[in-house]
Amino acid sequence: MEAYPAYYTWRHKLGAYGLKLTAWAVLFFLILPILVIIPLSFNAEPFFSFTEGMLRLDPDAYSLKWYAAIFHSQNWLMAIRNSFFIGIFATLIATTLGTLAAVGLASEHMPYRRLITALLLSPMIVPLIIVAAGMFFFYTRFNLVGSFAGIIIAHAALGVPFVIITVTATLAGFDRTLYQAGLSMGASPLKVFRDVVIPLIRPGVISGALFAFVTSFDEIVLVLFLAGPEQGTIPRQMFAGLREQINPTILAVATLLIVVSILFLATLEFLRRRSERIRAGALS
Repeated sequence: MEAYPAYYTWRHKLGAYGLKLTAWAVLFFLILPILVIIPLSFNAEPFFSFTEGMLRLDPDAYSLKWYAAIFHSQNWLMAIRNSFFIGIFATLIATTLGTLAAVGLASEHMPYRRLITALLLSPMIVPLIIVAAGMFFFYTRFNLVGSFAGIIIAHAALGVPFVIITVTATLAGFDRTLYQAGLSMGASPLKVFRDVVIPLIRPGVISGALFAFVTSFDEIVLVLFLAGPEQGTIPRQMFAGLREQINPTILAVATLLIVVSILFLATLEFLRRRSERIRAGALS
């Protein structure tokens, strides 16, 4: 049983229990639609609803055939391959540009720092449909519509703000005297940045990269505007499946994406704790 401070009255304890109950209720409300998808993906029948056999927990009512159907479909395999290809390269570009931008914006001597920060973070604020329409008309002039290069650049632009935010948060606890000490010992700025700054901000960089990858992996609006027939991704294939031929294969893919998201969240939590330990060690 959790211990409360001695000065807590019954009203304080009641409020604490009420706050916890509300938090769990909100979490359940948000996660319930996701939890429903998982058992439905094992439905032996081609329905998006629970059958009587599933409710009776009949083993014959459950099947893995929809998961097998993913790997027997050329469209799904192409979508999976494209999603990882686009996501990886978009993440590399976004992480590189976002880290350099965050380091520059963290400097007190950076002119118009707030204005530049607002412009760099604008893809997170402006409605995505507007961004997609603008990119479509802009990319048309350079023949980038319907190409992997165009989609990768577009997804990288969406991922840069996430990298900037996470790296900037990491740099907030960075001891700049370490950088000055490296310079005073004769090392070049590039060497100090590579050997001193990067190792200390690496958790923030990796966290930003994961956010950028997830943003690219889940994005559909830009893909609908910019992708051609050969650049289909998982979200686009799911969208097309819901419009043309509904079957639980979509739920199986969604379940796999949920598992991937959980792995990403676990990785982010691990990096957050590691960053706190590194920061505490540097301060001590």
